[in-house]
Amino acid sequence: MFNFAFTMMALVGIPIRNMFMPPDKMLAEVKIKPGSHVLDFGCGPGVFTTKIAENIGPSGSVYALDINPLAVSMVKRKARKKNLENVKTIHSNCSTSLSDNCLDHIIFFDVFHDLNNHQEVLMELYRVLKDQGIMYFSDHHMKEIEIVQRLTANKLFKLKDQGRWTFSFSKVAS
Repeated sequence: MFNFAFTMMALVGIPIRNMFMPPDKMLAEVKIKPGSHVLDFGCGPGVFTTKIAENIGPSGSVYALDINPLAVSMVKRKARKKNLENVKTIHSNCSTSLSDNCLDHIIFFDVFHDLNNHQEVLMELYRVLKDQGIMYFSDHHMKEIEIVQRLTANKLFKLKDQGRWTFSFSKVAS
């Protein structure tokens, strides 16, 4: 059932979502420079992963993390097809196995509402994000006020900016 639900989401749900939340418009609000190191947390079939990998070039890297092994396989296949050697996949529901303070950016799109380990995930994202790094967030299942409250409640992140499609959060100094 897990793979059937994911396949349906990838084939039907994401294309419908993309009509209302266009990936290119969302990424236009994300300020990721060539050479950046980025985590796409809850990457799904890699809609954002491959676009970011193309934009950051071979000197950067995109880590595509998802709990679903089918999602990880899809991202690997897309990256191979596009010759994107800067995409690395992680099969996990939280742990990235990355070093502390190693990421410039985190993409956290349309996943938070589905998690059952919110605090654990936020703590892991805080750990791997550089002090000057930015976490970009969007979740169309949540209201704006709920997004800000839930992501800032534990005092790990603070709202930096809000665009039409995305929120950006910075780390709170420890």
